[in-house]
Amino acid sequence: MKVIGVSGSPIKNSNTDRALQAVLKATGLQTEFVKLLDYIVAPCRACLGCVKTNRCVIKDDGIMLTEKVRQADALVVAGFTPYSTLDSRTKAFIERLYPLRHNHGYMAGKPGGAVITSCVPETRDMLPPASQMGINGIQFYMMEEGMNFVGAVKVQGNVPCVRCGFGDQCRVSGLKMMFGQDASVDSVGIKEFEKQPVAVDAAKELGMKIAQALKT
Repeated sequence: MKVIGVSGSPIKNSNTDRALQAVLKATGLQTEFVKLLDYIVAPCRACLGCVKTNRCVIKDDGIMLTEKVRQADALVVAGFTPYSTLDSRTKAFIERLYPLRHNHGYMAGKPGGAVITSCVPETRDMLPPASQMGINGIQFYMMEEGMNFVGAVKVQGNVPCVRCGFGDQCRVSGLKMMFGQDASVDSVGIKEFEKQPVAVDAAKELGMKIAQALKT
């Protein structure tokens, strides 16, 4: 059995990457970690050129990655939430899995899961439910392909304003919007996956659920 994990995070060794790797490790199975930044994957053109061949007509790395997913027994997709929705790199990858649908339904029945990193605190009632919206983007793809979505991991990420150098004085700083008018770069700090017990436990649980689903 092989589980493939695909991360859309563009940051090297990001919270998203490490959370996904924790999920893969917890499966206890053979796994492969894919960093989409290392590949060129254009979005789907909706041309239906893949209907008869189950192969995309766009000649880039999406063809190879789609074949990896087809051959795997389970799929975990990880992304983040710029502007409170699933990031474009991860979304483009999901779209390019469309050729696996026609006539055969190659993904049907496979276990799947999601990892989403979001800087939007879920405790702020006036802000969009960014984490859940990111999960929805992955979960609904899996639902429409007949996959067995077994769960998701939510990771608290970092608003870019903590690193840009102007987070404390910028007129539209995300720090103030997300954490209140008294928030600062120092008070918000850097969020790390390993220091979030709920997320760490969720990653382990998701990995074990995927392994169990494959056994049954």
